[in-house]
Amino acid sequence: MGILNKIKAGNVASKAGDPVLTRISEADNVPWYRKPNLRSLYFLLVPAAIGIEITSGFDSQLINALQIVPAWNKYFHKPEGSLSGIIAASYSLGAILSLPFIPWVDDKVGRRGSILVGSLIMIIGSIIQGLSINVGMYIAARLILGFGIPACIVAGSSLIGELGYPKERPYLTSLFNVSYFVGQVLAAGIVFGTNSIKGDWSWRIPSYLQMAPSLLQVVFVLFLPESPRWLVGHDRIEEAEAILIKYHAEGNADSEFVKGEIEQIRTTLQLEKEASRKSWLDLLSTPGMRRRTLVTSHLGLFSQWSGNTLISYYFGTLLTLAGIKDTITKQKLNVGYACWSLVSGLIATAVIKKFKRRSLYMFCTVSLLVVYTGWTVAMQKTNATAGKKGHTNRSAGIASVFFIFIYQPCYNIGFNALTYTYMVEVWPYMERSRGIAVFQLFGRLAGFFTTFVNPIGLKNITWKWLVVYCCWLTYEVIFVWFFFPETADRTLEELAFLFEDEATARHAAKAVEEAVHHETVTDEKRFA
Repeated sequence: MGILNKIKAGNVASKAGDPVLTRISEADNVPWYRKPNLRSLYFLLVPAAIGIEITSGFDSQLINALQIVPAWNKYFHKPEGSLSGIIAASYSLGAILSLPFIPWVDDKVGRRGSILVGSLIMIIGSIIQGLSINVGMYIAARLILGFGIPACIVAGSSLIGELGYPKERPYLTSLFNVSYFVGQVLAAGIVFGTNSIKGDWSWRIPSYLQMAPSLLQVVFVLFLPESPRWLVGHDRIEEAEAILIKYHAEGNADSEFVKGEIEQIRTTLQLEKEASRKSWLDLLSTPGMRRRTLVTSHLGLFSQWSGNTLISYYFGTLLTLAGIKDTITKQKLNVGYACWSLVSGLIATAVIKKFKRRSLYMFCTVSLLVVYTGWTVAMQKTNATAGKKGHTNRSAGIASVFFIFIYQPCYNIGFNALTYTYMVEVWPYMERSRGIAVFQLFGRLAGFFTTFVNPIGLKNITWKWLVVYCCWLTYEVIFVWFFFPETADRTLEELAFLFEDEATARHAAKAVEEAVHHETVTDEKRFA
């Protein structure tokens, strides 16, 4: 009765509906690590889903680090310009080619099945990459790797958000993207270690090891439960309820939270189905959907056009422009940068619940603009003296390296820590796979374009290429200010009608109130 009184007394209403379940979950003071079932679920999610982005991080750092390895450059005849660009961009191109199929696969085989399919494809790509005998085969292998990753990312990010308890969901989905830096650290360390090996195995070993995260996913995803929302959407309500009872109520079948949760999912999916044709055109069918698509497509562009791919894939080239020529020094800085990225990413994840989503995105874009402006000035000073014999501007070179390192926490606070948290919250269940696929499409298109043109821009106009990013980052600041909505402190179903009419949102909220009230009244009668 106490919880119900709190719900009634709160009288909180918003465009997203009355956040009944949010307040119930926030009133739960038992930490996740003291709940055996939930704890085991989270430990399974780490290798099966949260670690999916390790592959992407490994890939970006692998290409970055191998360009410093003499044996790799010798075997592939030191790729430069457009060839270097297409080698790096082929991973994103493969991802783009697979995106039209992702929602269909996700709907047919479920979140777990999609992770399994994508992981098997990436294992095949890694094997071909390690066996490559020429640059064409190497590019083809990277295309296959890229083809497999979106299925895992779309399904994995959705599954994390849909299985996680509401209190921990922002942390879980943020850790999903932070795992990217785990992959970077592993790749940087492995390539640094194999660099001393004579011959081709110095680059073949890291190429084979890219399959390691996928192997873990293939094994551990078999032990994960399916998404309750996917099960309800396929008329398997009893299975969904059993999963929620086990993990969200620690086996308590009388839990009012689970009763409200299952009713909220059922009602919300029913309302979504009535408005959905399960078509890509649904993403443009209403003003609310068009707003979601606009925000999502821009977030995809921002995640790759904010200057991060320039650093991730061409770190060595940037250090050369900053006046650092020694290969060993470059590799040490590369490993250090990867570790710094991981640490700053974890710190960003730890603080995201303390601030509103929109505020963090504003801080992220403004700080990135400031960093890139300072970095551009430092690079200009470095290169202004580079052509003069006997003259080097060491201070400007150090400043350039400083701005490269300070860039990462500024990026992580928004475009890393919040990305999938925000996407899972913005999109309702029926369109979540397509919505995240749109994010992936624009992100991969942007990634393909930038990784292809970055080496061309650096080669032709050197430091002036950074000015292009300064202009784009200015646009990002303006767009986030005017178009990004706030999504903090709501369950996924409470956010399902974020851009729709208030009556629809209240209808879903009312169903939860009735479910919770009914269970409470029943309990009162039982103990009267």
